[in-house]
Amino acid sequence: MDSRELRRRFFSGLAGELRVVWPILSILLGAIASMGAGVALLERWPLLDGVYFAFVTGLTVGYGDLVPRRTVSRVLAIAIAITGVLLIALLAAIAVRAMESMGSSRPGD
Repeated sequence: MDSRELRRRFFSGLAGELRVVWPILSILLGAIASMGAGVALLERWPLLDGVYFAFVTGLTVGYGDLVPRRTVSRVLAIAIAITGVLLIALLAAIAVRAMESMGSSRPGD
């Protein structure tokens, strides 16, 4: 089987799995965005800065350009980080499941 066919089967499986977990994925993305908005309000940042902070923190990058100073904001940042880890774990599980759905088809078979 050629690489194009493998890629097509992988993305087809990925799309199928995303349809199943889309509600959970949406909840996690919405939670990260809303917690970021909460941090923005507490820290008196522009709303987009709060959402940016939330996704940078949730995706475990954490550039350090925006740092919450209040205790409540820091607790929200921890919750954002935990939610981000759940999001990444879900995406990794979807990708693994899509690979499993490809079966035993490997290049050279």
